[in-house]
Amino acid sequence: MSPATTTAGNRFEGRVALITGASRGIGFGIAARLVAEGARVVITARGRQALDDAVATLGGSGRALGVAGRADDPEHRTAAVGAAVSAFGGLDVLVNNAGINPVAGPLLETPEPALAKTFAVNVGATIAWTAAAVAAGLGRRDGAAVVNVASVAGLAPSPPLGVYGASKAALIHVTSELAVELAPAVRVNAVAPAVVKTAFAAMLYEGRESEVSGGYPLGRLGVPEDVAAAVAFLAAPEASWITGQTLVVDGGALLTGGLA
Repeated sequence: MSPATTTAGNRFEGRVALITGASRGIGFGIAARLVAEGARVVITARGRQALDDAVATLGGSGRALGVAGRADDPEHRTAAVGAAVSAFGGLDVLVNNAGINPVAGPLLETPEPALAKTFAVNVGATIAWTAAAVAAGLGRRDGAAVVNVASVAGLAPSPPLGVYGASKAALIHVTSELAVELAPAVRVNAVAPAVVKTAFAAMLYEGRESEVSGGYPLGRLGVPEDVAAAVAFLAAPEASWITGQTLVVDGGALLTGGLA
């Protein structure tokens, strides 16, 4: 069965969202979903051209702005959050989607620089983005929300993605900690996808998609729209009594013990 393509109307009309790592893949899918429901968005990524192309697809400068830079760069965070406030008048939703997976293999064979970089981007930068957003006014208006993009790899052993999985497990814990610290002004939740058909996850399924999807009870891999729908729900008013939770979006993969 294909993912639903309908939206829930204009739940984000008048709202401003910032989505990191959003020039393509899951991040772009989230941005497109929020724009379709009325939001104006600021999206970030490292590549300027990819961002420009994404902004054009999202409707141009009236609906979206792109700010290029590295997720773990403090100056980039300041510029992106500032762009949301100066261009669109504030910030209501932060989606921490930017992440890296620079190494695959056993934990004990992971080079220390790769270990440090993975945690710096996947965990440390998420905390820093949230701090920057709150400092810029996230939570001053009703309905503020943060949604972190984690992974099922953070919920179960996931060789050969042990370091990535460990960072996502930390991110899941960070989600619950921030939910307590920022309540009641800001709700903080996470989504934990399994394999989604993006360039980022290509090594997990390319050339063997039928084999991988055959282990998923729902019989297919995810697509960005699957994750975007879950993120939109967690950021929307319908989820106003939900915080500190991680919503698994995995086609049933964890039910059968499979991740990739």
